[in-house]
Amino acid sequence: MDYQTLKERHRAERENYPANLSLRVHRSLSWLQKAESMDDLDGQFIFLWIAFNAAYATEIEETYRTSAKTTFQEFLQKLVELDDKNQLEDLAWKEFPNSIRLLLDNRFVFQSFWDYQNHRLSQQEWEQRFNDSKRAAQHALGGQETSIVLGIALNRIYTLRNQIIHGGATWNSSVNRSQVRDCVALLSKFVPTILTIMMDSPETLWGDPCYPVIEN
Repeated sequence: MDYQTLKERHRAERENYPANLSLRVHRSLSWLQKAESMDDLDGQFIFLWIAFNAAYATEIEETYRTSAKTTFQEFLQKLVELDDKNQLEDLAWKEFPNSIRLLLDNRFVFQSFWDYQNHRLSQQEWEQRFNDSKRAAQHALGGQETSIVLGIALNRIYTLRNQIIHGGATWNSSVNRSQVRDCVALLSKFVPTILTIMMDSPETLWGDPCYPVIEN
């Protein structure tokens, strides 16, 4: 599934969508198109993340803006419940031996590793959290808990997002190529999948998107 296929579907069906869903999909597709046009991994990653954010984010109170992980998990659980074609399940199982497992094994996209580097955790503490997280993913995989597996992977991606967006990495850096590559591999399949599920479920309440369109 790519931008062009999804855009054609959106054009054909958008008159039957609630306004908030149509706006979410429209915005997300614009960033997905940009991501697909990029010829460097960092650019692809940034635009894929924006496409994901455009699809799921809602306007929430300032005090809750730090709870991104909780929001991810709630959004994923909602998608899994709506996914009667098992698209996310197929994605998780097919990608687990590839980009997801590689992300889980990569300490550089695990926030507690950086907390250790910044002297907020001991080496024992971050390593324990790292191993616990990998065991949780394996347990969720065995129990076919798709939202948990993908949620853990998204938490890894969120760490890389913070590094790049907040200037904690160099463009095209040789030291982070593997994690950027693996995150792009997963997001490039994940974003089209969630947009498909959202368009399959126009009757679902997706909530008002951040920053509504205001005419001059």
